Amino acid sequence: MCGIAFLISPPPIQAARAAMRGMLREIEHRGPDDEGIWSDDGLGVVLGHRRLSILDVSDRGHQPMTSRSGRFVVAFNGEIYNYREIRAELEQLTQGGELCFQSESDTEVLLAAVERWGLEVALEKFVGMFAFVLWDRQEREFALVRDRLGKKPLYYGVFSGRLIVASEIFAFRAATDDLRTDHDAMAQLARFTFIPEPHSVYEGVKKLRPGTFLRLPISRFSEAVKDEPTAYYRIEDAISKGAPWRRKAWTEEEAVELIEFEVERAVRQRLRADVPFGAFLSGGIDSSLVVALMTQHVGSKVRTFALGFDDERFNEAAHAKEIARHLGTEHQELIVTERDVMALVPEMVKVYDEPFADSSQLPTTLVARLARREVTMVLTGDGGDEVFAGYNRHVWGERVWKWFRLFPPALRSRFGASVLGVPAERWDDLARRVMPLLPSSLRINQAGEKARKLGRLSRCRTRGSRGDARSG
Repeated sequence: MCGIAFLISPPPIQAARAAMRGMLREIEHRGPDDEGIWSDDGLGVVLGHRRLSILDVSDRGHQPMTSRSGRFVVAFNGEIYNYREIRAELEQLTQGGELCFQSESDTEVLLAAVERWGLEVALEKFVGMFAFVLWDRQEREFALVRDRLGKKPLYYGVFSGRLIVASEIFAFRAATDDLRTDHDAMAQLARFTFIPEPHSVYEGVKKLRPGTFLRLPISRFSEAVKDEPTAYYRIEDAISKGAPWRRKAWTEEEAVELIEFEVERAVRQRLRADVPFGAFLSGGIDSSLVVALMTQHVGSKVRTFALGFDDERFNEAAHAKEIARHLGTEHQELIVTERDVMALVPEMVKVYDEPFADSSQLPTTLVARLARREVTMVLTGDGGDEVFAGYNRHVWGERVWKWFRLFPPALRSRFGASVLGVPAERWDDLARRVMPLLPSSLRINQAGEKARKLGRLSRCRTRGSRGDARSG
């Protein structure tokens, strides 16, 4: 990852540049390899960048980067996976030789694509995870852009007549003293376990929505938090474009072949890097598939990293080690204790600049630290369970509901209340006593958590048209 920052500030420009240096210090951990600042002193515009070098680690990849014509300046965080294909398309369109790339970075391709096609058309072509700030020197306007799924963060706000934009909300502290906790956002945190876009933990600081861009002339920069960003990607549009695919009568073999092609292509594109890389390996289907495909395209052994726990109920390290042995990876694992995890909790406020209630943030941080000793980037299987219905609930929920629907709602509700009335710890204690007496095929882990899911499912009142049980 990299860190980006952007200011539009009233004079003197020296104050804005000093604020930018402070912002970049706050996000130095995002980009330890290089730092850059670009400014238009007459307009009070300042762009900043902290770089983690992935593609073209030479000085030619330095940012903020200016387009070949000098019109556009960009501070870019992330990666455009298909930048080689876009570069080849651009070169084919300019066979006369007027386009000559000076680096092997995807940032230069981004700028060339925007100059050739404009921002909106270029965004339709980009496949990747990114957030960037684009300054148009000719039109005197800026654009804030975030990738389709929001994998890269981007915060923005206006304080004391100054537009502030950054990859992390902590950077705002170097540019304003007016940050106040947003109590409405904290209420949403309590309800959803995270703070949804466009809100943030601070009043007046917004998160740019995924799949959108915000473009404004400098004369209207103070209205940035009031304007609605433009969507260049919507899931509804993606579903509509896929309609012909859904109408086709696919055989199982055709569907498997197509999925294999798309997943293999996605993994292959994400292996484009000029630094050492590896993979997180949990032993589950998603990360195991990613690593298996990596072994087909990497000349040397794939480096894999796994985290295990001394509590066997949650320990997946043995599964990961078995997969690593089968695939022949260079495997490392770290076994942590409850004390290790608890010691990490106070550091989370520095790792994640907004609170969210997902316990996976702790093991993710630990395994990332393990991997960083050896590699600069990793692939993971995140999102695989959601896309391919890989959680047990996707299988067992439907099976259990077939039985539950045979009983009256009132009876199911009373059953659910009884199950939920027993603390999860009690179910776990009972399981520890009973499971050793059962065949291995009937033993389950995390009995308390599964019991609560069963209780909630039994209290559902209606059945959706597509087979989902919906709470009444």
